Amino acid sequence: MQSEALSALAQEALEDLKGIDIVVLDVRKKSNVCDTMIIASGTSQRHVKSLAQNVVKVMKSSGEQPLGIEGESEGNWVLVDLGDVVVHVMHPETRELYCLEKLWSLDAETARQAASS
Repeated sequence: MQSEALSALAQEALEDLKGIDIVVLDVRKKSNVCDTMIIASGTSQRHVKSLAQNVVKVMKSSGEQPLGIEGESEGNWVLVDLGDVVVHVMHPETRELYCLEKLWSLDAETARQAASS
């Protein structure tokens, strides 16, 4: 599946469970590891875990196997590696602390930003 399709599917999975402040960054010019980085927040550790699990579930049902999932046991920051797309689901305090948007958007172009409430 193309990275644009993977990205759209991951965004839908996050939106389905009310992911907050979903940001999509095109990082092709900054990274050779992935094309797109998606960052979203959950309202609690349980919500963060549920959002990440939904991304995995949607991908698997579409025939895409995630390459890895990190941080699921803690629930403050869960990373879902989809190859060309990397999804970061974070608790708001963790997201504020690490400021991934600022770090990666220095040279990255914001592909699309969608806020879910």
